[in-house]
Amino acid sequence: MGYAELQVTSNFSFLRGASHPDELVTMAAVLGLSAIAITDRHSLAGVVRAHDAARRLGVRLVVGARLDLEDGPALLCLPTDRAAYGRLSRLLSLGKRRAAKGQCRLTTEDLQAFGAGQILLLLPPVTPDAAFAAMLRTWQRRFPGAVYLAAQRRFAADDRRRLGGLAELAEQAGMPLLATNDVHYHAPERRPLQDVLTAIRAGCTVAEAGWRLAANAERHLKSPVEMARLFADYPRAVAHTLEVAGRCRFDLDQLRYEYPAEDGAETPQQRLLRLTREGAARRYPEGVPAKVAAALEHELALIDDLAYAPYFLTVHDIVRFAVDRGILCQGRGSAANSAVCYCLGITAVDPAQFDLLFERFISAARNEPPDIDVDFEHERREEVIQYIYARYGRERAGLTATVIHYRSRMAIREVGKALGLSEDKVAALAKSGWGSRRQPVGTERVRELGLDPEEPHLARVLALAGELIGFPRHLSQHVGGFVMTRGRLDELVPIDNAAMAGRTVIEWDKDDLDRLGLLKVDVLALGMLTCIRKAFVLLRDHGGPELDLARVPREDAAVYDMLCRGDSLGVFQVESRAQMSMLPRLRPRCFYDLVIEVAIVRPGPIQGDMVHPYLRRRDGREPVAYPSPELEAVLGKTLGVPLFQEQAMKLAIVAGGFTPGEADQLRRAMATFRHTGKVAAFRDKLIDGMTARGYDRDFAERVFQQIEGFGEYGFPESHAASFAHLVYVSAWLKCHHPAVFACALLNSQPMGFYAPAQIVRDAREHGVAVRPVDVNASQWDCTLEEAGEHRALRLGLRQVAGLAEAEAGQLVGRRGAGYDSPHALWRQSGVKRATLEALADADAFGSMGLRRREALWAVRAFQTLPPLLAELPMTEPPAALPPMALGEEVVEDYRALRLSLKAHPLALLRPRLGELLPAAQLAGRRPGRVSVAGLVLVRQRPGTAGGVIFITLEDETGIANIIVWPPLFERFRQAILTGRLLRVDGRLQRQERVIHVVAERIGDLSPLLGSLTLGSRDFH
Repeated sequence: MGYAELQVTSNFSFLRGASHPDELVTMAAVLGLSAIAITDRHSLAGVVRAHDAARRLGVRLVVGARLDLEDGPALLCLPTDRAAYGRLSRLLSLGKRRAAKGQCRLTTEDLQAFGAGQILLLLPPVTPDAAFAAMLRTWQRRFPGAVYLAAQRRFAADDRRRLGGLAELAEQAGMPLLATNDVHYHAPERRPLQDVLTAIRAGCTVAEAGWRLAANAERHLKSPVEMARLFADYPRAVAHTLEVAGRCRFDLDQLRYEYPAEDGAETPQQRLLRLTREGAARRYPEGVPAKVAAALEHELALIDDLAYAPYFLTVHDIVRFAVDRGILCQGRGSAANSAVCYCLGITAVDPAQFDLLFERFISAARNEPPDIDVDFEHERREEVIQYIYARYGRERAGLTATVIHYRSRMAIREVGKALGLSEDKVAALAKSGWGSRRQPVGTERVRELGLDPEEPHLARVLALAGELIGFPRHLSQHVGGFVMTRGRLDELVPIDNAAMAGRTVIEWDKDDLDRLGLLKVDVLALGMLTCIRKAFVLLRDHGGPELDLARVPREDAAVYDMLCRGDSLGVFQVESRAQMSMLPRLRPRCFYDLVIEVAIVRPGPIQGDMVHPYLRRRDGREPVAYPSPELEAVLGKTLGVPLFQEQAMKLAIVAGGFTPGEADQLRRAMATFRHTGKVAAFRDKLIDGMTARGYDRDFAERVFQQIEGFGEYGFPESHAASFAHLVYVSAWLKCHHPAVFACALLNSQPMGFYAPAQIVRDAREHGVAVRPVDVNASQWDCTLEEAGEHRALRLGLRQVAGLAEAEAGQLVGRRGAGYDSPHALWRQSGVKRATLEALADADAFGSMGLRRREALWAVRAFQTLPPLLAELPMTEPPAALPPMALGEEVVEDYRALRLSLKAHPLALLRPRLGELLPAAQLAGRRPGRVSVAGLVLVRQRPGTAGGVIFITLEDETGIANIIVWPPLFERFRQAILTGRLLRVDGRLQRQERVIHVVAERIGDLSPLLGSLTLGSRDFH
């Protein structure tokens, strides 16, 4: 006898289900179930993953959701066809949009409005009563032939009596009884984890959860034989599961995406053709190059064949809106392979200058929608987002979801609390997981904390935390992925309110959309675009040239000289520790060198062993040889080393005989070869194809290994070119207008690797005079002031900790000719006393001749006075306040401003550091043993560095780059993770202009800082 399990809660009923959707589907296949439904609470978030697994395993999936009505019963809603699915999705959207994020409010009237085509499985209360019996009859009349009464065996003493009572109620109401098992996990061993999830949801410990916990471990999937045994007295209840599964004919493969399109005299393809031709004429006023014309003809034909014109028009419309509003934007990613995108103004990569591969973007063989990513100024992207909502309506547009998963720290925190572990132990265990987000806390780490990992209770915590890693915790919004449709989006997927006001989010994430072939446009935020626009405005307002991204002078030798020195703090994409080290080795001298620079410091080239061969060939230390002219055409620009995804694909085409579609399949197989094992077939095809064309087999195997090393981490050349454009523009600004660049950077924070203190320090090292925050001179933003032939940088009120922008605006707006005293400032501006104290703490009263203590003394005398007295001048006898020592001033500066113009903390500590070398002296030292100390600016542990830690230390003279090998990290873990001021003893190493210290011993000197509160920036 068959059985279909129709009541299944996955872990996408957040903090309720204890199994992934694919685990449940896999177990259904193992048990031989005829079908399985995923019925998460008020949600369809997990059905795509279940669908993917069901399609792979040949399991019949029934799509549905559990609804808890405010004025009715809990029930399972199962759509029978595509139209009914659309109504269920709209019903869920209705309930979610009228409630706060993560909640859903639905009534019986709502279900009545959207109930056509649904099968409803009513879930009985623990103790059914007369009111429930009457309700069953009402529902049977309201939804004739569509209502079933679900029944479960709860393995309680009154099971038989309760089941009999439910059967009698169903018969009286004229509805069938249907068997379910109220599944919450795929196997019984997940029951302890389900208890923990229940406790987390309830905000209590498992010991305190009481009746909220399940009575036993029976809420797992069971075989048809076992369900037939459990319902032996009611065999038709089991048979009804097959009946319902048969009636539910809807499948997610029936969903069809329609691109947004506007009606008009022109077809979408005709309009796209016209706009492309107009754009090409603007891009190439002297005539479209033959190469570009051929590319446009090829692309437009393929776009026409695949009916993608509405998609390009949609993105063009969004970009047009931004350009019209003066919002800087630039397309990137694989879309930069498109000549059409360039002519439409979406991307900035000129196809006349680059050898683009359109099939990297769109492939007829792949038959998947294109994916265009567009970066917008991060401070103005919300204007673009709200335009999209207004343009399409909330029912036709929504942001993509992002699933927030449990990682090591969150898992250990929440499981530890649920199992009653003390707060100090939970905190210590969570902190010990730095750099291992997806791995449970190791036993060695536990022992380092003085705990016994084999103690039963602690071992249970660690085991359950390990199980929880990777579980979905809740849905958040994608960084910018938008789905827009011609018809109703809420009939494809439910739409929920986001936590951020004014935004709505669909329930599916990027991977779900990819699985179903649904279109997404990435409307992304990029801080550097904000910085560049602000820099352009500052230049214009101070008598400089009128610039935009296309009018910055090209190929400036001074810019490349600066980058060759690794002088790139704040420059887009090349300010990281790894990029700063690569710049002096690569020594870029032209724009294409920047394209390579952006791409080469990436996991793909590093893991594919491409970096060192390229550098050796570039330096002339290794000959550049090509086995054939056709490979020279593919790899000539990169000296025979494939650095880009497009090159890997072209290698397969010209040397292995692949079609463009097959080459893209190879790229995708490489990206997932660890999971699917599909790469073997491509390996044979590539090697056999190359040997058949006369290439040596050893060479062919090396080529494949190199491409395999690329895997999913390879960087498209088009994407690197898009980013290189912003690298050059930001570097040009830094090189020729350092005050403008630093000012724009500060006004665009937070962004990049470095805090305001490092930006200010770097500006001063480039000759920029930096002036302090002042109540009579500073605006909210940092500004430029004339200083002879140069410009000085005036720090803005935004640097003052705890100062609200509205209060600062009030102060500036009422300043007039200036405030002559703290009392005048208080009286005229009307700002709060707390604001005055924050300004005094920031030493911002210099224009009044007051230092920090004097200003604080003055403002703390102010009290709320009657109106008549408030206008009277206040007289206070002068107080003989002792002057603050320089060290105290620096401490207070960092507290109030996060930087100091008076001194660096290490300059004050230098007499106590003995033989430790200042960072600036490292450049003049020979390789050998050295000792340095500095404040921790950055800790990095890249995933491709084999566990190596990179630390950047700062002292009063400069920067020291530290390398920590994994064994040393284990020895000095505590100091490395928690120290704010570190001493490092090690060996100085030099590679060309790159200098670093390989640590041999690390000490924590943080106590020397006393009360100094400097936070480090951790990236891991």
